[in-house]
Amino acid sequence: MRALVTGGTGRVGTAISERLRADGWSVVAAGRADGDLADAEAAHALVERAADELGGLDLLVNAASDGFVPKPVDEVTESDWDAALGATAKGSFFVTQASAKHLREAGGVVVMIEDVAAYQPWPSFAPHSAAKAAQAMLTRVFARALAPEVRVCGVAPGPVAVEPGQEERRAGETLLGRVGSPDDVADAVLYLVGASFVTGSSLVVDGGRMLQSMRPQEA
Repeated sequence: MRALVTGGTGRVGTAISERLRADGWSVVAAGRADGDLADAEAAHALVERAADELGGLDLLVNAASDGFVPKPVDEVTESDWDAALGATAKGSFFVTQASAKHLREAGGVVVMIEDVAAYQPWPSFAPHSAAKAAQAMLTRVFARALAPEVRVCGVAPGPVAVEPGQEERRAGETLLGRVGSPDDVADAVLYLVGASFVTGSSLVVDGGRMLQSMRPQEA
């Protein structure tokens, strides 16, 4: 079992990579030093290096992301947009495009690590929300484009990689009254890898954050 995890050196990507290895997978955990995924050629080169090293691919996890910086909409710059869309949307597209032939041969799986920001408007994170929404659409686009040989699914985490000192505030955003961890995302990835009749769907792992945000409107 052979997996490429982009963003594999970040907090969430590391947890996914370690969990896969613990389950017997051979993993290439790619980070920033392995190339700029906003560049199509670099994205394709990464996939070919990983496939050569592993002898093929059974799983691609698109966990690379950038541009998660809070800014009012009137202060957002073009470089902010480039950062957010680059690794998240362009990277997910071109890495998946390059991986398709390997995954088709293996009957493999793609998992996009989305974000609940893809499904909610966050004015302080406009580029990030838009980039994650684009990535979430790619989950569905590739599910159709690569079927039936390849399944494509998404995981949309909520507060699972919280900055120290923010735990109590972020816990209050959820129905469960606590924050999650990157391991919760890894659990979801492993579930989807084995869920052979699931494709084109995204699993929300947010402790009920999206439902909690609906409460004021319902009151």
